[in-house]
Amino acid sequence: MPDTTYDLIVRGGEVVNHAGRGPADIGIRNGKFATIGDLSQASAGEVFDASGLTVMPGVVDTQVHFREPGLEWKEDLETGSQCAVLGGVVAVFEMPNTEPTTTDPDALADKLKRANHRMHCDHAFYVGGTHENAAFLGELERLPGCCGIKVFMGASTGTLLVADDEGVEQVLRNISRRAAFHSEDEYRLADRRPLARTGDWTSHPEVRDAQSAIQSTERLVRLARKTGKRIHVLHVTTKEEIAYLAAHKDVASVEVTPQHLTLAGPEAYERLKGFAQMNPPIRDAAHRAGLWVGVANGVADVLGSDHAPHTREEKARPYPASPSGMPGVQTLLPVMLTHVADGKLSLERLVDLTSHGAQRIFGLADKGRLAVGYDADLTIVDLKARRTITHEQMATRAGWTPFDGFEAKGWPKATIIRGRVVMRDDEIVAPSLGEPVRFLETLPADA
Repeated sequence: MPDTTYDLIVRGGEVVNHAGRGPADIGIRNGKFATIGDLSQASAGEVFDASGLTVMPGVVDTQVHFREPGLEWKEDLETGSQCAVLGGVVAVFEMPNTEPTTTDPDALADKLKRANHRMHCDHAFYVGGTHENAAFLGELERLPGCCGIKVFMGASTGTLLVADDEGVEQVLRNISRRAAFHSEDEYRLADRRPLARTGDWTSHPEVRDAQSAIQSTERLVRLARKTGKRIHVLHVTTKEEIAYLAAHKDVASVEVTPQHLTLAGPEAYERLKGFAQMNPPIRDAAHRAGLWVGVANGVADVLGSDHAPHTREEKARPYPASPSGMPGVQTLLPVMLTHVADGKLSLERLVDLTSHGAQRIFGLADKGRLAVGYDADLTIVDLKARRTITHEQMATRAGWTPFDGFEAKGWPKATIIRGRVVMRDDEIVAPSLGEPVRFLETLPADA
């Protein structure tokens, strides 16, 4: 290897990427991966000693709710992105159910402006699909900084709810990119709301039962086939959906979350009460096992945290007055690395779910692969670290995690975004210079 100079060399780590696992140095120049190999004779403006550490492609979390604008007492773009980089996450896709909702060009532009020089990680924003804006979604999904259209078939209120087949079909007919769906059948949910037992969170998965999810997803796939469009089913929670979606991978991609892979009812509700409440709900161990089948056999494409914080006071209200949602972007990696340590999935499979999957499903233009020419995004982890997750570690404005007391086997040691070390040893060490994510399907003409 000739003597070459780089901006940053990550030296001495075990690299995990499309080529497998093995020792390698990584040379970064102008924010891009320039060389992967033996760089022992090369020099750099900065050297990161990764000896004893594992170097992964940067983790991308394709589902977060950072609550800004309108709900900043729960979270905002700055605090949410701090959680992300502390957790080893280099980029996030943020959801449209803010106040106002992200359903028009002005609202999207406002979020991008708010994110500029405040978000620590790279970012893109979903535009919410509604009955009112369906005709314009083809234009909205092509705007810079948009990761796609998000539709709530259940579990939402106001204009973001598209419960009927006609509305979903109209959305699909007007788009060309893959659209993301919260798939629960609102009609069945409405019928079952009287089953909620006041103050008893174990009734949450009875109100929002497995059938509510299954029949919604079956409807959704039928409409995707009818319109010839691609769909992304968010936070799948049932073993039946995994089996069904396995037969429809040509049109449907699948997200699973760390919490649905880790927690199970009724134990989680008895222990955590409102802090275990989310939509779709944490289900029993049989459904959790079914999700792991989806991880093992490749049906699951991506991991998303569905980071959706509420305050402790809000969560303390007696069910069903308590809101659904929990923080998760900061704990996604420690929780999943623990499952790797416990033999539930390989490190290579985790990389596929946290970077390659997002690149493949959403068409990231220059992210999601540890390969020459891509953005130099890295998540560096210590697989030997043993740490207990605590409320106090969390950067979220909400100040809590459902994984308080969880014994993590593996921990993020550094987050590198476009060649810049942003987090190191649990400290944010760079200014907030996150940029919008770019997508293959919407690259500008001169890109």
